Amino acid sequence: QVPLVESGGGLVQAGGSLRLSCAASGRAFRTYIMCWFRQAPGQERAFVAAISAGGSVTDLAESVKGRFTISRDNAKITVYLQMNSLKSEDTAVYFCAAETSTALPPRRSERSYDYWGQGTQVTVSS
Repeated sequence: QVPLVESGGGLVQAGGSLRLSCAASGRAFRTYIMCWFRQAPGQERAFVAAISAGGSVTDLAESVKGRFTISRDNAKITVYLQMNSLKSEDTAVYFCAAETSTALPPRRSERSYDYWGQGTQVTVSS
């Protein structure tokens, strides 16, 4: 069983919005720090956003602050990434990840994360 499954990606025009979802299997994910990374063609995977287990602490990359919001619904064991005012440079494969450590603040290094989804493609046309 795949532990993390992303959905919600697609093709959108610049200035538009998308909401990505990451559904986790297993109640243990309610206690994990969750995050989103993205990887554009020819580039390394980069941190986008993270959220603590309880949802009270969030961290966003500078490039998405004011446009993206991360949230979670622990009853549904799902994490969301609301993306507004999308730009062509947001085009990438977006990955959801989970860190079993509860240490705060959430870390931005992908090496800190233990579980990964398979990714969902977001394409922003200009």
